[in-house]
Amino acid sequence: MAEGASEAAPAPRVRLDAVRFVWPSGEEILSGLSLELAPGQVVALVGRSGCGKSTLLRLAAGLSTPTGGVVDVGDARRAFVFQRPNLLPWRTVAENVALPLTLMGEHDPAAVAAALAQVGLTDAAHKLPQALSGGMQMRVSIARALVSQPTLLLLDEPFSAIDALTRARLHSELGQILDERGLTTLLVTHDLHEAALLADRVIALAGPPLRVLLDVPVSLPAPRGRRDLYDPRVGALVHQLRAALDLDTPP
Repeated sequence: MAEGASEAAPAPRVRLDAVRFVWPSGEEILSGLSLELAPGQVVALVGRSGCGKSTLLRLAAGLSTPTGGVVDVGDARRAFVFQRPNLLPWRTVAENVALPLTLMGEHDPAAVAAALAQVGLTDAAHKLPQALSGGMQMRVSIARALVSQPTLLLLDEPFSAIDALTRARLHSELGQILDERGLTTLLVTHDLHEAALLADRVIALAGPPLRVLLDVPVSLPAPRGRRDLYDPRVGALVHQLRAALDLDTPP
């Protein structure tokens, strides 16, 4: 999705080579997993709960350390969007968005304003989080991730707690942002349609230990909108993913 990118810094290539991750209890979550993301590629990870998707995401984010193998993201500037917005309730929307810059000792009101504009929250800059809907709070979280001009974006089920109508709007908005910025992106989701709308490539996973069941490109041009859900290519992809994940069989 890098064609419309305006970001000056190049998007990184992400490489995992024979990566292992073992909890102190001895449970092995990753056992020699290898995976590569091309610069500017948006990859969605789908799979049953507990298979190890979020662990893989945390390894790519540098939030966890592999037991073995190599996680190489080059000199990427990483940003993470969690399942919950995790906003500071005593700070305004603008102050929450500025937090990554504040922690780096930087002050850039223009960058904050640009990030808020990109998620459509310019008029909410001086509001407190409790005055916002759940969808607006997630927009703030996305703006906070974008404000430091990341080149690698990691999203851990960012829309799982959002109602269906709001989620549909956020899909379109995020898809447009990813297309414009050309970020290398790793998205964890349980929503197969979300994966088809946002990703260039979808990887179906099982585990633990984590293993690849299916690795398939998304053939529709980006950015995509809600109407694309009715495209037969999306239906075929979702059917292919459901079959790979054996979703019609109880866990």
